[in-house]
Amino acid sequence: MAPRPNSAPARNNRRQPTTGPRKKTPIQAKTPKRPREEDEVSSPLPSLEPFPKRVRTSTTSASKPVRWKTITEARVDYWNENRTWPTEEQENTMDRFRDLAQPVLARKKSSASLRRKRSDSSINTETVSTRTPSDQQPREQKSAPYRHPRYEGQLSERGSFMSRYEGGISAESRALCQKLLKSPQSPPKDTLFEDELFEDTLESIKGRNETRVIRDIAQLIVPPAEILAIRGAKHLKTLRETTNAGWNNAIPFYGSRPQPDYSLGFKREAFTRERLQKLQPFIGNELEDCSYFAATYDMYFPFLTSEVKCGASALDIADRQNAHSQTVALRGLIELFRLVGREDELHQEINGFSISHSDEYVRVWGHYAVINGKDFTFYRHPIAKFDISKTEQGDNRWTAYTFVRNIYDLWLPERFSRICSVVDMLPADLNFKVSEQPELQTQDPELASSRSGLSQQLEDYSLADEGVIPDSQPSVQPITPDTTINTGSSNSKKKKTK
Repeated sequence: MAPRPNSAPARNNRRQPTTGPRKKTPIQAKTPKRPREEDEVSSPLPSLEPFPKRVRTSTTSASKPVRWKTITEARVDYWNENRTWPTEEQENTMDRFRDLAQPVLARKKSSASLRRKRSDSSINTETVSTRTPSDQQPREQKSAPYRHPRYEGQLSERGSFMSRYEGGISAESRALCQKLLKSPQSPPKDTLFEDELFEDTLESIKGRNETRVIRDIAQLIVPPAEILAIRGAKHLKTLRETTNAGWNNAIPFYGSRPQPDYSLGFKREAFTRERLQKLQPFIGNELEDCSYFAATYDMYFPFLTSEVKCGASALDIADRQNAHSQTVALRGLIELFRLVGREDELHQEINGFSISHSDEYVRVWGHYAVINGKDFTFYRHPIAKFDISKTEQGDNRWTAYTFVRNIYDLWLPERFSRICSVVDMLPADLNFKVSEQPELQTQDPELASSRSGLSQQLEDYSLADEGVIPDSQPSVQPITPDTTINTGSSNSKKKKTK
């Protein structure tokens, strides 16, 4: 029998969803189809119906093919549940929210990430039991991309500047910094920073490696929140900290994912069941998906990072690592606030903190975003820089400790309340499924030696492979199709932002 005219397959393709495979009919078997890779990055084909709605996801169905609901099907489901049709205003509201929400949905991890996980699962049980959930890299390897000064330029080209914005931070944030620096805190007792031990402690770690510095003094610079919670600070029980763990659940911004020496965010159990249900489409399956909101499988919305180095010059590397981590963290916060139209609240407001320290020096930074409509860029603000050792100018041994404790006691409660208030504004029972668009590929460190296009020197520092991400994609790592991150110099951005 001769094949039917081309119009029939074309009509079938027009109604074919672009996010998931369907069982082929005899007609489809004779119709050429584009490779799936093209479908994943292209716009949906025209349809006689409005934008489709996605089926709600669950961890048990994450591996199943995506099934899109049409508007008609969604209206019928609404009738079955409520015995009334949705109003036009309700449909328009959900359409607008869907346009905002779809780019922020959790995404499938790259095939390279999943291959590594499958490989890890084949290791013997004893080895698996000693691995962290985040597949951490050795310290030297994780620092490699940040060693070259060019990394700062790479960040700025993508909208993250390791400098101040010309308009600075808001007056409220400036007052906050002073409050966090000057509000008194009682230092811990029986530590290596006691007067009779302090000088000997600093002498013993001089010139030693990062592991030794972390062991002896890191907890006296950045007090661990979970230990304080165990000792009775009940308001810190909502927090989850990581130590040298990769943010493998975060959607990459540039290059490899962050892996801070110490980071702090909110644990999953900090959110109520209702709030977790509202966040679920944007977090997805924590074992298979990546998200704007989750850094690791059990830490959401990170706000504090710390990096430890040896030697004063190495603090520049720590600063780059912290700038990258805080960019990823702030991006997720902005995406959450954008979903409910409250992103302007974050304009020029410090919403993240980082600390870079060695055996001698400490740098404290505040991180913030500049919002200009759909565009936003990231900056940092210097809060404090000082010697750990006692000098004629003063004794700063407890300055960082006091600052971090004040973050926990004075800033954190309001921060968590704001996040919860935004989550509460999200609609419940969203008809969305985890996005089939995979995470945008960044260079796999294992392939660094085979890349081309940049000098061998940059190659050694594992900077991102320009061939991995198509040039047609704006800013290499776009936040959403409707959101742009201004690139170029910070001066050009300043001219555009009022």
